[in-house]
Amino acid sequence: MTFEENVREYLHTRSIEPTSASAHDLMCALMSALCSEQDAAGATRGSRKLYYFSAEFLIGRLLRANLINLDLLDRAQDLLQSWGTSLSEVEDAEPEPSLGNGGLGRLAACFMDSIASLGLNGCGVGLNYHYGLFHQNLSEGYQQEEPNPWIEDTSWLRDEHTTFTVPFACGDVVAKLYDIELPGYHNGVVNRLHLFDVENPAPAPTSGISFDKNDIQHCLTSFLYPDDSDEAGRLLRVYQEYFMVCAGAQLIIADAQQAGWQLDRLDDHIAVHINDTHPSMIIPELVRQLTLHGVSQDRACEIVENACAYTNHTILSEALETWNMSSIERVAPQLVDVITNLDERAKARTSDPALAIIDRDNRVHMAHMDVHFSRSVNGVAKLHTDILKNSEMNGFYNIYPDKFNNKTNGITFRRWLMGCNPMLAAAISDAIGESWKDDASHLIDLLKHIDDAAFRQKLDSIKAQNKHRLADWLQKTQGITLNRDAIFDVQIKRLHQYKRQQLNAMYAMWKYLDIKKGHIPARPLVMIFAAKAAPAYTLAKDIIHMLLCLSKLIEQDEQVRPYLQLVMVENYNVTAAEHLIPAANISEQISLASKEASGTGNMKMMANGALTLGTMDGANVEIVNLVGKDNAYIFGKTSQEVIDAYKNESYHPWDYWKSDAMIRELIDFIISPSMLAIGSSESLGRVYQDLLSHDWFMTLPDVADYISTKERCLADFENRDAWITKTIINIAHSGYFSSDRTISEYNRDIWHLDATTHEA
Repeated sequence: MTFEENVREYLHTRSIEPTSASAHDLMCALMSALCSEQDAAGATRGSRKLYYFSAEFLIGRLLRANLINLDLLDRAQDLLQSWGTSLSEVEDAEPEPSLGNGGLGRLAACFMDSIASLGLNGCGVGLNYHYGLFHQNLSEGYQQEEPNPWIEDTSWLRDEHTTFTVPFACGDVVAKLYDIELPGYHNGVVNRLHLFDVENPAPAPTSGISFDKNDIQHCLTSFLYPDDSDEAGRLLRVYQEYFMVCAGAQLIIADAQQAGWQLDRLDDHIAVHINDTHPSMIIPELVRQLTLHGVSQDRACEIVENACAYTNHTILSEALETWNMSSIERVAPQLVDVITNLDERAKARTSDPALAIIDRDNRVHMAHMDVHFSRSVNGVAKLHTDILKNSEMNGFYNIYPDKFNNKTNGITFRRWLMGCNPMLAAAISDAIGESWKDDASHLIDLLKHIDDAAFRQKLDSIKAQNKHRLADWLQKTQGITLNRDAIFDVQIKRLHQYKRQQLNAMYAMWKYLDIKKGHIPARPLVMIFAAKAAPAYTLAKDIIHMLLCLSKLIEQDEQVRPYLQLVMVENYNVTAAEHLIPAANISEQISLASKEASGTGNMKMMANGALTLGTMDGANVEIVNLVGKDNAYIFGKTSQEVIDAYKNESYHPWDYWKSDAMIRELIDFIISPSMLAIGSSESLGRVYQDLLSHDWFMTLPDVADYISTKERCLADFENRDAWITKTIINIAHSGYFSSDRTISEYNRDIWHLDATTHEA
């Protein structure tokens, strides 16, 4: 049957008239028809296969993405239009898979799209979380966490009727395999995301996200990143990570045996990618599994080191996981001897105790194990990789210089331009043709149209339409009314002090006070934030509370309200990003220099015509190198200045408060009577005290430069002709940040997946 016939058949068998079908009925019908198309598509084959292990795959809604990749978008839209509805209305009924949180998970999702679109023989391996990180509720002026269920009777999940037994100290747990099919772009290829689940998942909690962390049999896959502020939570994370890698290792061996590959030559046939430290136990587990199948330990260690590769996503110590050996022994005692043996092998290579896998306190350093026993270690932006080599992992780099390499992150333009901004995608194709959809580097041809008045006017109009679209969506979903004629200044990312939402908040205070002093801006400004804070990250939740207080204060002030608005978008996810990014005029990328590994929001907003306001951090450096400093707004301390300040312990925030009247006014405003009349003295006081006493991510040294640079940026927006020129330059150069380019580099330098054949 044709795609359209499959959609009609689904509705007919359920006695549903298309013209009276609900959005949910039509969503299910389209999903069913797409699954039939995917079943008929080819599967990649080859003598090598990639297994991409990640704790997160933030894939977002798949309906539109799969329609695009299967070349069915226009046909679906025509069919729905004939029934009096639209795809945008239907896709609102699709729940978003709660399989990730931030940039790490979204990157993994982009990579899955590119691996399939390039026809590479690879799959993702992760966990089937039922309630995600959490659903964020901001209605009471604080972040409140609720379960975020997404699995319905009709779902992208396929039960593969395959199980593996995972041995825990507390007893065996059965890992049940579910797959989500991910089609490549217009190439007839479908790869799979493998997700492991427990056999009998626990129901959603009745209140908040509290659940029995000791109920491993039922709650193991309930939530992403369970609260690890107590021992039970820390152990549950170890359980989750081992569950993923143990089942994944068994899947690798089962696939190899099915393909007829000899296990003692397994490194000829597999590439195992470790996306950050969460899947690190795949190294000892794969060694263990190979020895159980008769491979010698020496050869098993050699196979694993040849097959595995590790991507480091951070230099933050809190994210470079270490687990007490006692915790591993309580969860998976069978790994203790293997990890101890790996540590002995590592110590035979270097006597430096700082590079040991097991330290003097009997803690296992996952990143150290990854570096010693992987063939490749990469950072995700040039600056990040240089910091790893020259500073944070310099000891390892001196031993293994050939292992270290850079792979600057990328995004899939199929979702982050074609999918979320179809008007801009169409305008680009009208100008330069369709070739950019297969090779985003062709976007550079837009520079030939930089003086085309009609094209320039079209881009300006599209941005305005996208701002209206965002305003409509926020009004409909959250009851927020935006000033549609304002500049949209957007900071959307996980709430963390190093990302410095607190710096942006200080600008909002400054702007509020400046307007109160009678300085009326040329154009209104809407400051848009969207972020979740980890449930146990108290100060991050305090910053959200501060932002909500500022929002309310501004809204209540008749003098300021016409010129300034601060909006905190609730429950930030991929769907929200798909509305926010096309509407952004200014892309806030203001992390402390040296702390953001790469960022991908900067790439997405750049491709959608926003200009970067940021520090020389992560991929911002490469953005500026491509577009030139005149086409971005850069401020703040350099990465070397920051590194030196940490090394010399030379930064003291109190000195700034004492010596700078403006900074003193802004910090004191946090606990001013007007703020305390709205918010909690305890929460606001913690933010105030932290900025004065610690300010670990150096907000205060960058405040003055940030404010002046942002004011210059806002002033430049009034020169519409120059602003549109900067916009075109940014879009034209954004093609470098395609995840297809990134994945091609991974394959060329690390995975070496050979040409595949496609079987229908």
